[in-house]
Amino acid sequence: MATPHNKAEYGEIAGTVLMPGDPLRAKFIAENFLTNVKMFNDVRNMFGYTGEYNGKKISVMGSGMGMPSIGIYSYELFEKYGVDNIIRIGSAGSYSDDLKVFDVVLADSVYSESSYARTMNGCEDNIVYPDTMINELVEKKSAELGIDLKKVRIHSSDVFYRLGDENYYIDLRDRLGCKAVEMESFALFYNASVLGKRAVCLLTISDSFVSDDETTAEEREKSFTEMIKLALNTASEL
Repeated sequence: MATPHNKAEYGEIAGTVLMPGDPLRAKFIAENFLTNVKMFNDVRNMFGYTGEYNGKKISVMGSGMGMPSIGIYSYELFEKYGVDNIIRIGSAGSYSDDLKVFDVVLADSVYSESSYARTMNGCEDNIVYPDTMINELVEKKSAELGIDLKKVRIHSSDVFYRLGDENYYIDLRDRLGCKAVEMESFALFYNASVLGKRAVCLLTISDSFVSDDETTAEEREKSFTEMIKLALNTASEL
């Protein structure tokens, strides 16, 4: 049951998938955290792997950058491959002094000005929500692992390089309550809601709008270990 973007056969992908944006982070997770690993996809170098963690079959696959990309991959995982749960594990920029570089964040809601939902099926909603049960499990696991978890609203943007007012984020933060920004979770959550599936979003702060702190590309690929371990321990109980 290959698609134009995924050469896996039905059954090769686990019911729960971790989705980093970077396919090299998917490769890193498979090689360093999973056992009995098998690659199921390398179409367009969007690597996907299935292995075991704590005796549980789990898959990890890159989503690419932006809502159109994760929209395609997550839709196919949910609809074509029978995936029930997707845990996004990504990076984000902080809009607030409360969130520092390397902080681990759990999205409790996502705001976007994107046309993704409207284009898909005419929905005008601009706030979407994660699965409550999985979010509660993430919080439970973070306490067990001693990981300081910040639960906040996220801004999901279509645009990385925004021209004009450099302080646009202040309105998003102060009026709409968005504490950080990324570019994928709105489409992921909307796909899950349309298809009756479950999705959540874990993020590590990689840079900041309110300070000069930032991470390197190598750190973003390999050093978000607290978030990765939290996601894997959550997935192993789903």
